[in-house]
Amino acid sequence: MKIAAVQFTSGDEVADNLRTAQRMIAAAADDGARVIVLPENLALMSAHERDKLAIAETKDREPLQSWLKHLAVKHGVYLIGGTLPLAGDDPDRIRAACLVVGPDGELLARYDKIHLFDVETTRGGRKESYRESRSIEPGPPAPVIVDIDGWRFGLSVCYDLRFPELYRALATAGAEVLCVPSAFTAQTGAAHWSTLLRARAIENTCYVVAPNQCGTHPGGRQTWGHSCILSPWGDTLAELGGEPGNAVATLERDKLEQLRGAFPCLQHRRL
Repeated sequence: MKIAAVQFTSGDEVADNLRTAQRMIAAAADDGARVIVLPENLALMSAHERDKLAIAETKDREPLQSWLKHLAVKHGVYLIGGTLPLAGDDPDRIRAACLVVGPDGELLARYDKIHLFDVETTRGGRKESYRESRSIEPGPPAPVIVDIDGWRFGLSVCYDLRFPELYRALATAGAEVLCVPSAFTAQTGAAHWSTLLRARAIENTCYVVAPNQCGTHPGGRQTWGHSCILSPWGDTLAELGGEPGNAVATLERDKLEQLRGAFPCLQHRRL
């Protein structure tokens, strides 16, 4: 299976972000990708997190989901939609929802981000504070698996990457490919992005597909880029730098099965 991780720089204009994503989806489809994974916050990254509330989708208002479904049908691909803001139970917060749409336009799975990025960092001597919980409601703490063309995909989002118990739960549920759409910051990305992704691949003997935002966004937030696709052994199959683009690689079932047969660490667990 050929798969693509899409990297670009979302801003505060939804229409512009969707046009960029649409262009990159078309390029990935032309390159033969059967599955295309978009980054977190694909529709909007503004200076104020609560701006997402204005475009939160409800059962009666789903333009972003309709857009995702239309493109999946148009290109005959599976689209994993990074995150889109969907209404939740709390009227003052949204759910950061990762949606999987099939080539027939049907919604196959939904995962709402569990772990929220409430941290303080220092960049260039200046403190930066992030409080996702002010605008995002956490999803239910349960692994979400979706079958795509005979492969089992486990869904996660960005900050989830720091919580290995989620990925072990996904592997236990049968995941073979771990998806990590992200908007990882430049500072934490430089320090930990590659290390954490490689650890999740190796410890679970799974492919990892990790599209990330890149560049500078409204309000000065900077994201790391370096979207990549990793093998179950932790090898880099495709990787970008700090500029927009598509990382494309082929997942090979025989290599996955060979590795899991020769190195069955998931079967050796005692806890």
